[in-house]
Amino acid sequence: MRAVVVHGAGDLRVEERPDPVAGPGEVVVAMEWGGVCGSDVAYWRNGSSGTAVLRDPLVLGHEVAGRVIGSGPGVTGWAPGTAVTVHPAQATAGSVLPERLAGRTNLHSEVRYFGSAAFHPHTDGGFSELRAVRAEQLRALPEGVSTEQGALAEPLAVAMHAVRRAGAVRGRDILVNGAGPIGCLVVAAAKHAGAASVTAADVSDTSLAVAKELGADHVLNVAGGDALPQDSELVFEASGAPSALGGVLRATARGGTLVQVGNLPGAAAPFALGDLVTREITWVGAYRFVEEISDALAALRDGLDVSGVVTHRFGIEDAGSALAAAAGPESSKVLIRLATA
Repeated sequence: MRAVVVHGAGDLRVEERPDPVAGPGEVVVAMEWGGVCGSDVAYWRNGSSGTAVLRDPLVLGHEVAGRVIGSGPGVTGWAPGTAVTVHPAQATAGSVLPERLAGRTNLHSEVRYFGSAAFHPHTDGGFSELRAVRAEQLRALPEGVSTEQGALAEPLAVAMHAVRRAGAVRGRDILVNGAGPIGCLVVAAAKHAGAASVTAADVSDTSLAVAKELGADHVLNVAGGDALPQDSELVFEASGAPSALGGVLRATARGGTLVQVGNLPGAAAPFALGDLVTREITWVGAYRFVEEISDALAALRDGLDVSGVVTHRFGIEDAGSALAAAAGPESSKVLIRLATA
Protein backbone atom coordinates (compact mmCIF):
# COMPACT_ATOMS: atom_id res chain seq x y z
CA MET A 1 0.00 0.00 0.00
CA ARG A 2 1.02 3.63 -0.42
CA ALA A 3 1.41 5.94 2.57
CA VAL A 4 2.25 9.62 3.02
CA VAL A 5 5.32 9.63 5.29
CA VAL A 6 7.32 12.55 6.68
CA HIS A 7 10.97 11.66 7.38
CA GLY A 8 12.10 15.08 8.58
CA ALA A 9 11.79 18.79 7.87
CA GLY A 10 11.13 19.20 4.16
CA ASP A 11 11.30 15.45 3.53
CA LEU A 12 7.89 14.07 2.57
CA ARG A 13 7.59 10.80 0.67
CA VAL A 14 4.78 8.73 -0.78
CA GLU A 15 6.18 5.27 -0.19
CA GLU A 16 5.19 1.63 -0.25
CA ARG A 17 4.51 -0.07 3.06
CA PRO A 18 3.22 -3.55 3.90
CA ASP A 19 -0.55 -3.95 3.95
CA PRO A 20 -1.79 -4.06 7.55
CA VAL A 21 -3.39 -7.15 9.07
CA ALA A 22 -6.18 -6.71 11.60
CA GLY A 23 -5.10 -7.88 15.03
CA PRO A 24 -7.38 -8.65 17.99
CA GLY A 25 -9.89 -5.82 18.42
CA GLU A 26 -8.87 -4.15 15.16
CA VAL A 27 -10.57 -3.36 11.86
CA VAL A 28 -8.79 -2.70 8.57
CA VAL A 29 -10.13 0.37 6.77
CA ALA A 30 -9.54 1.22 3.13
CA MET A 31 -9.03 4.94 3.47
CA GLU A 32 -10.69 7.19 0.88
CA TRP A 33 -10.23 10.80 2.01
CA GLY A 34 -7.93 12.68 4.38
CA GLY A 35 -7.88 16.33 5.42
CA VAL A 36 -4.60 18.18 5.90
CA CYS A 37 -4.28 19.80 9.35
CA GLY A 38 -1.85 22.46 10.51
CA SER A 39 0.01 19.81 12.51
CA ASP A 40 0.64 17.81 9.31
CA VAL A 41 2.08 20.95 7.71
CA ALA A 42 4.22 21.62 10.80
CA TYR A 43 5.78 18.14 10.76
CA TRP A 44 6.59 18.58 7.06
CA ARG A 45 7.94 22.12 7.41
CA ASN A 46 9.75 21.88 10.75
CA GLY A 47 10.12 18.22 11.66
CA SER A 48 8.01 18.98 14.72
CA SER A 49 4.58 20.14 15.79
CA GLY A 50 4.52 22.11 19.01
CA THR A 51 6.60 20.10 21.48
CA ALA A 52 6.31 16.85 19.46
CA VAL A 53 9.55 16.22 17.57
CA LEU A 54 10.08 13.60 14.86
CA ARG A 55 12.50 10.86 15.83
CA ASP A 56 11.39 8.35 13.18
CA PRO A 57 9.42 8.50 9.92
CA LEU A 58 5.73 9.19 10.57
CA VAL A 59 2.61 8.52 8.51
CA LEU A 60 0.65 11.76 8.65
CA GLY A 61 -3.08 12.37 8.95
CA HIS A 62 -5.81 12.29 11.58
CA GLU A 63 -8.81 13.63 9.58
CA VAL A 64 -9.72 10.51 7.63
CA ALA A 65 -12.62 8.42 6.37
CA GLY A 66 -12.97 5.22 4.37
CA ARG A 67 -14.64 1.81 4.28
CA VAL A 68 -14.21 -1.34 6.36
CA ILE A 69 -12.65 -4.25 4.49
CA GLY A 70 -11.94 -6.72 7.30
CA SER A 71 -11.96 -7.34 11.05
CA GLY A 72 -9.65 -9.10 13.48
CA PRO A 73 -10.41 -11.59 16.27
CA GLY A 74 -13.02 -10.47 18.76
CA VAL A 75 -14.55 -7.78 16.55
CA THR A 76 -18.22 -7.85 15.61
CA GLY A 77 -20.61 -5.39 14.02
CA TRP A 78 -18.32 -3.90 11.37
CA ALA A 79 -19.45 -5.37 8.07
CA PRO A 80 -17.20 -4.96 5.02
CA GLY A 81 -18.19 -1.89 3.05
CA THR A 82 -19.32 0.11 6.09
CA ALA A 83 -18.37 3.77 5.66
CA VAL A 84 -16.51 5.09 8.70
CA THR A 85 -14.48 7.91 10.12
CA VAL A 86 -12.05 7.65 13.02
CA HIS A 87 -11.87 9.19 16.47
CA PRO A 88 -8.10 9.66 16.38
CA ALA A 89 -7.49 9.78 20.15
CA GLN A 90 -6.76 6.82 22.39
CA ALA A 91 -5.74 7.18 26.04
CA THR A 92 -2.68 5.13 26.97
CA ALA A 93 -2.92 2.32 29.49
CA GLY A 94 -1.20 4.40 32.17
CA SER A 95 -3.13 7.60 31.56
CA VAL A 96 -4.73 9.41 34.48
CA LEU A 97 -8.09 11.21 34.47
CA PRO A 98 -9.00 12.62 37.89
CA GLU A 99 -12.58 12.24 39.08
CA ARG A 100 -13.09 15.98 38.78
CA LEU A 101 -12.53 15.58 35.02
CA ALA A 102 -14.86 12.61 34.59
CA GLY A 103 -16.08 12.45 31.00
CA ARG A 104 -13.54 14.96 29.70
CA THR A 105 -11.51 12.29 27.95
CA ASN A 106 -9.61 14.83 25.86
CA LEU A 107 -7.80 15.77 29.10
CA HIS A 108 -6.27 12.37 29.85
CA SER A 109 -2.68 12.76 30.99
CA GLU A 110 -1.40 10.67 28.06
CA VAL A 111 -3.23 10.34 24.76
CA ARG A 112 -1.97 8.81 21.54
CA TYR A 113 -3.33 10.57 18.48
CA PHE A 114 -3.27 9.53 14.85
CA GLY A 115 -0.32 11.08 13.02
CA SER A 116 1.46 12.31 16.15
CA ALA A 117 5.11 12.23 17.26
CA ALA A 118 4.24 13.16 20.85
CA PHE A 119 5.28 9.68 22.04
CA HIS A 120 7.94 7.21 20.98
CA PRO A 121 7.35 5.03 19.12
CA HIS A 122 5.24 7.51 17.19
CA THR A 123 1.58 6.93 16.32
CA ASP A 124 1.14 6.62 12.57
CA GLY A 125 -1.79 8.45 11.06
CA GLY A 126 -4.30 7.54 8.37
CA PHE A 127 -2.82 9.05 5.19
CA SER A 128 -2.43 5.59 3.69
CA GLU A 129 -4.45 3.38 1.41
CA LEU A 130 -5.10 0.96 4.29
CA ARG A 131 -5.01 1.37 8.07
CA ALA A 132 -5.68 -1.02 10.95
CA VAL A 133 -7.81 0.83 13.51
CA ARG A 134 -9.02 -0.11 16.98
CA ALA A 135 -12.71 -0.94 16.63
CA GLU A 136 -13.68 1.42 19.45
CA GLN A 137 -12.17 4.33 17.51
CA LEU A 138 -14.46 3.84 14.50
CA ARG A 139 -17.58 5.91 13.95
CA ALA A 140 -20.03 4.79 11.27
CA LEU A 141 -21.04 7.46 8.79
CA PRO A 142 -24.78 8.11 8.78
CA GLU A 143 -26.87 7.40 5.71
CA GLY A 144 -26.27 10.11 3.13
CA VAL A 145 -22.90 11.26 4.53
CA SER A 146 -20.09 10.58 2.05
CA THR A 147 -16.56 9.63 3.02
CA GLU A 148 -15.42 13.02 1.72
CA GLN A 149 -17.78 14.66 4.21
CA GLY A 150 -16.66 12.14 6.82
CA ALA A 151 -13.10 13.42 6.55
CA LEU A 152 -14.40 16.79 7.76
CA ALA A 153 -16.00 15.34 10.90
CA GLU A 154 -12.83 15.58 13.01
CA PRO A 155 -12.13 19.30 12.46
CA LEU A 156 -15.87 20.03 12.73
CA ALA A 157 -15.79 18.21 16.09
CA VAL A 158 -12.96 20.52 17.23
CA ALA A 159 -15.14 23.51 16.33
CA MET A 160 -18.24 22.06 18.00
CA HIS A 161 -16.26 21.38 21.17
CA ALA A 162 -15.11 25.00 21.21
CA VAL A 163 -18.69 26.19 20.84
CA ARG A 164 -19.75 23.87 23.66
CA ARG A 165 -17.01 25.31 25.88
CA ALA A 166 -18.62 28.73 25.42
CA GLY A 167 -21.87 27.66 27.07
CA ALA A 168 -25.20 28.79 25.64
CA VAL A 169 -24.77 30.47 22.25
CA ARG A 170 -28.36 30.50 21.00
CA GLY A 171 -29.50 34.02 20.23
CA ARG A 172 -26.09 35.57 20.91
CA ASP A 173 -23.86 37.73 18.70
CA ILE A 174 -20.44 36.17 18.24
CA LEU A 175 -17.01 37.29 17.02
CA VAL A 176 -14.60 34.74 15.52
CA ASN A 177 -11.03 35.99 15.12
CA GLY A 178 -9.15 33.92 12.57
CA ALA A 179 -10.84 32.41 9.52
CA GLY A 180 -8.61 29.45 8.84
CA PRO A 181 -10.30 26.05 8.50
CA ILE A 182 -11.06 25.77 12.24
CA GLY A 183 -12.25 29.36 12.51
CA CYS A 184 -14.57 28.87 9.54
CA LEU A 185 -15.90 25.65 11.06
CA VAL A 186 -16.47 27.51 14.36
CA VAL A 187 -18.61 29.93 12.32
CA ALA A 188 -20.64 27.00 10.96
CA ALA A 189 -20.89 25.30 14.37
CA ALA A 190 -22.00 28.50 16.10
CA LYS A 191 -24.70 29.14 13.52
CA HIS A 192 -25.79 25.51 13.79
CA ALA A 193 -26.06 26.00 17.57
CA GLY A 194 -28.38 28.96 17.08
CA ALA A 195 -26.13 32.02 17.24
CA ALA A 196 -28.01 35.16 16.20
CA SER A 197 -25.08 36.52 14.19
CA VAL A 198 -21.43 35.71 13.62
CA THR A 199 -18.72 38.18 12.61
CA ALA A 200 -15.48 36.69 11.27
CA ALA A 201 -12.21 38.60 11.22
CA ASP A 202 -8.99 37.73 9.41
CA VAL A 203 -6.14 39.23 7.40
CA SER A 204 -7.05 37.36 4.19
CA ASP A 205 -9.95 38.04 1.85
CA THR A 206 -9.69 34.43 0.64
CA SER A 207 -10.25 33.11 4.16
CA LEU A 208 -13.05 35.57 4.81
CA ALA A 209 -14.83 34.44 1.64
CA VAL A 210 -14.81 30.89 3.02
CA ALA A 211 -16.14 32.15 6.37
CA LYS A 212 -18.93 33.92 4.53
CA GLU A 213 -19.81 30.72 2.67
CA LEU A 214 -19.97 28.82 5.96
CA GLY A 215 -22.45 31.28 7.43
CA ALA A 216 -20.67 34.39 8.68
CA ASP A 217 -23.06 37.33 8.68
CA HIS A 218 -20.27 39.92 8.62
CA VAL A 219 -16.57 39.72 7.73
CA LEU A 220 -13.72 42.08 8.67
CA ASN A 221 -10.28 42.30 7.06
CA VAL A 222 -8.14 43.64 9.88
CA ALA A 223 -5.13 43.91 7.56
CA GLY A 224 -7.19 46.11 5.27
CA GLY A 225 -8.12 48.56 7.98
CA ASP A 226 -11.27 47.03 9.47
CA ALA A 227 -11.36 47.25 13.25
CA LEU A 228 -12.56 44.50 15.54
CA PRO A 229 -15.96 45.34 17.03
CA GLN A 230 -15.84 46.49 20.63
CA ASP A 231 -17.79 44.97 23.51
CA SER A 232 -18.25 41.53 21.95
CA GLU A 233 -19.86 39.42 24.66
CA LEU A 234 -18.66 36.09 23.20
CA VAL A 235 -15.42 35.76 21.23
CA PHE A 236 -13.62 32.79 19.70
CA GLU A 237 -9.90 33.27 19.09
CA ALA A 238 -9.05 30.87 16.26
CA SER A 239 -5.91 32.41 14.76
CA GLY A 240 -3.44 31.17 17.37
CA ALA A 241 -1.38 34.30 16.70
CA PRO A 242 0.05 35.78 19.92
CA SER A 243 0.20 39.20 18.27
CA ALA A 244 -3.59 39.16 17.94
CA LEU A 245 -4.36 38.46 21.59
CA GLY A 246 -4.12 42.01 22.91
CA GLY A 247 -6.60 43.29 20.35
CA VAL A 248 -8.92 40.33 20.84
CA LEU A 249 -8.98 40.81 24.60
CA ARG A 250 -9.73 44.50 24.05
CA ALA A 251 -12.61 43.55 21.72
CA THR A 252 -14.13 41.27 24.39
CA ALA A 253 -16.79 43.00 26.45
CA ARG A 254 -16.44 43.59 30.17
CA GLY A 255 -17.52 40.38 31.83
CA GLY A 256 -17.47 38.61 28.44
CA THR A 257 -16.07 35.23 27.46
CA LEU A 258 -13.13 34.47 25.19
CA VAL A 259 -12.73 30.88 23.96
CA GLN A 260 -9.18 30.06 22.84
CA VAL A 261 -9.40 27.40 20.14
CA GLY A 262 -6.40 28.49 18.05
CA ASN A 263 -3.25 26.70 19.20
CA LEU A 264 -0.85 29.08 20.92
CA PRO A 265 2.92 28.49 20.73
CA GLY A 266 4.58 26.33 23.36
CA ALA A 267 7.38 28.87 23.78
CA ALA A 268 7.24 32.22 25.53
CA ALA A 269 5.55 34.97 23.53
CA PRO A 270 4.85 38.59 24.51
CA PHE A 271 1.31 39.92 24.44
CA ALA A 272 -0.73 42.41 26.44
CA LEU A 273 -2.99 40.77 29.01
CA GLY A 274 -4.12 43.72 31.10
CA ASP A 275 -7.68 43.64 29.79
CA LEU A 276 -8.09 40.09 31.07
CA VAL A 277 -8.10 41.49 34.61
CA THR A 278 -9.56 44.96 34.27
CA ARG A 279 -12.46 43.77 32.09
CA GLU A 280 -13.01 40.56 34.13
CA ILE A 281 -12.90 38.42 30.99
CA THR A 282 -13.42 34.68 31.27
CA TRP A 283 -10.71 33.09 29.08
CA VAL A 284 -11.50 29.46 28.29
CA GLY A 285 -9.32 26.91 26.51
CA ALA A 286 -10.74 24.42 23.99
CA TYR A 287 -8.59 21.36 23.25
CA ARG A 288 -9.51 18.86 20.54
CA PHE A 289 -12.86 17.27 21.50
CA VAL A 290 -14.53 14.56 23.56
CA GLU A 291 -17.35 12.84 21.65
CA GLU A 292 -18.34 15.82 19.51
CA ILE A 293 -17.26 13.81 16.47
CA SER A 294 -20.56 11.95 16.85
CA ASP A 295 -22.37 15.30 17.09
CA ALA A 296 -20.56 16.41 13.93
CA LEU A 297 -21.73 13.32 12.05
CA ALA A 298 -25.29 13.88 13.24
CA ALA A 299 -25.14 17.51 12.08
CA LEU A 300 -23.83 16.44 8.66
CA ARG A 301 -26.63 13.88 8.46
CA ASP A 302 -29.18 16.55 9.28
CA GLY A 303 -28.00 18.83 6.50
CA LEU A 304 -25.20 21.00 7.91
CA ASP A 305 -23.15 21.76 4.81
CA VAL A 306 -19.50 22.57 5.48
CA SER A 307 -18.20 21.53 2.07
CA GLY A 308 -17.39 25.17 1.35
CA VAL A 309 -14.37 24.91 3.64
CA VAL A 310 -12.68 22.66 1.06
CA THR A 311 -10.65 24.65 -1.45
CA HIS A 312 -8.28 22.01 -2.88
CA ARG A 313 -8.26 18.28 -3.60
CA PHE A 314 -5.23 16.18 -4.56
CA GLY A 315 -4.52 12.52 -5.18
CA ILE A 316 -2.26 10.63 -2.80
CA GLU A 317 0.51 10.72 -5.38
CA ASP A 318 0.48 14.52 -5.11
CA ALA A 319 0.58 14.65 -1.32
CA GLY A 320 3.53 17.04 -1.41
CA SER A 321 1.51 19.51 -3.45
CA ALA A 322 -1.39 19.07 -1.01
CA LEU A 323 0.74 20.07 1.98
CA ALA A 324 2.25 22.98 0.05
CA ALA A 325 -1.23 24.20 -0.83
CA ALA A 326 -2.38 23.85 2.79
CA ALA A 327 0.57 25.97 3.87
CA GLY A 328 -0.20 28.69 1.35
CA PRO A 329 -2.36 31.79 1.66
CA GLU A 330 -4.95 30.83 -0.94
CA SER A 331 -6.33 27.70 0.70
CA SER A 332 -8.63 26.62 3.49
CA LYS A 333 -9.15 22.88 3.99
CA VAL A 334 -7.12 20.70 1.62
CA LEU A 335 -8.22 17.10 1.03
CA ILE A 336 -6.17 14.13 -0.20
CA ARG A 337 -7.86 11.33 -2.11
CA LEU A 338 -6.28 8.30 -0.45
CA ALA A 339 -8.07 5.55 -2.36
CA THR A 340 -6.36 3.81 -5.24
CA ALA A 341 -7.58 5.30 -8.51
